[in-house]
Amino acid sequence: MKTNTLMIQGTTSDAGKSTLVAGLGRVLARRGIRVAPFKPQNMALNSAVAADGGEIGRAQAVQAQACQIPSSHDMNPILLKPNTDTGAQVIVQGYAVDSMEAGRFHDYKSVAKQAVLESYARLSQNYTTILVEGAGSPAEINLRDNDIANMGFAEAVDCPVILVADIDRGGVFAHLIGTLALLSTSEQERIIGFVINRFRGDIALLQSGLDWLEKETGKPVLGVLPYLHGLHLEAEDAITTQQVDKTRETLQVIVPVFPRISNHTDFDPLRLHPQVNLQFIGLAETPPPADLIILPGSKSVSADLAALRREGWEAVILRHLRYGGRLLGICGGFQMLGQRIADPLGLEGQPNDIAGLGLLEIETTLAPVKTLRNVSGDLTFENAVVSGYEIHAGVSKGEGLKRPLIQFEEYTDGACSKDNQILGTYLHGLFESNTACNALLRWAGLEQPITPDYHAKREADLERLADTIEQVIDMTRIEPNLTGFKNLSGLRSRFRTFSRK
Repeated sequence: MKTNTLMIQGTTSDAGKSTLVAGLGRVLARRGIRVAPFKPQNMALNSAVAADGGEIGRAQAVQAQACQIPSSHDMNPILLKPNTDTGAQVIVQGYAVDSMEAGRFHDYKSVAKQAVLESYARLSQNYTTILVEGAGSPAEINLRDNDIANMGFAEAVDCPVILVADIDRGGVFAHLIGTLALLSTSEQERIIGFVINRFRGDIALLQSGLDWLEKETGKPVLGVLPYLHGLHLEAEDAITTQQVDKTRETLQVIVPVFPRISNHTDFDPLRLHPQVNLQFIGLAETPPPADLIILPGSKSVSADLAALRREGWEAVILRHLRYGGRLLGICGGFQMLGQRIADPLGLEGQPNDIAGLGLLEIETTLAPVKTLRNVSGDLTFENAVVSGYEIHAGVSKGEGLKRPLIQFEEYTDGACSKDNQILGTYLHGLFESNTACNALLRWAGLEQPITPDYHAKREADLERLADTIEQVIDMTRIEPNLTGFKNLSGLRSRFRTFSRK
């Protein structure tokens, strides 16, 4: 059985590629089509553990949920997790292989391409339709050689492309025309139409621009997605600050933003909680008073701890504790709470051995093999059910672990200080369980927390997104490209080649 493939590329990062793939995935899944998401190459510090045990971008895990299928490491075969301004950990088909500077990875792309095509081939054996998400923009001319993320992949598998642009940031017609102009003739012909994302206002006022765009390029506008207020899908990388209306009884929570903060989606349930005022605070900003400080995950724990200290946050944390505030560390933040952090192999930069904040009786050594697992258990202080996933290279030891935060079936996780003022854990997704979130908020000082169902919220938003796509996007123009489009000659006869005048 031949697998149909459609690729979504964007004029910029955060144009709406992830959203459109998720929404189309749910539309097709509701029609009984076996559809899967696929992102050949992803650069993001928000990741998840797939159902088969490998590490993938968080967006692909959400897209798998949208498609109503288990996630797989094949859905994101190349994941780059930046650990410096010029280098990143390279994860291939779910597992870390090395850390590489940008120039070295450019040379590695021929190997990466084989992994991409192998994963695509495996997905093709199990699904009738694959929705592919590009990365950044296909018009990055300095990255075109050996491209595997955008048009390089589309040309390799011979699939059509939809180009999406975000009108909310301005310049949408320039984005579309400029991107098209920087593509080769064959790449231009591969684009079957445009989608404009995040439109606010009267669509009639946009119509003259849409007509001009279609006349100028010879390609149709497939639809205009409105700005969906309150829509929540976990961000691929950018920190989301959108809040919901709060009640009078509000817990004040702050999260310092490390230079290499990772998995900040851990805090989405708190950001959306009506009784929690969660603020992401830059390290150079003055922290406001808070009931709870949470140290988040980090891709470069030693460097981020040094940055925390350099900006005076160690004194802020100690003063917060003296006044009775609560402190929680997750993953890298948990490691920072301990006595020492050692990186003898230089996995996150230069080999080092540094002092932690000294607030929990643990010591951590970074190891080359990551712990990757989906788990569920109970919080030890309220027997509240908790579930999530672990992604960490550190191995922690020490007396503090004898007072664990979580009891899993076969082992324990995390630590609690003797006075119960400080907690630490390796578990991501800590707040997604209603019972666990309520227990942690009570611990932090909220007397009567009522936590909304986060999983129901995500599912409802996927349905809302799919409903909107059905209403505003011309699926009759897309569906023919999901039923045998390997020969693009028919498409090419309909659209003229566009070039800069």
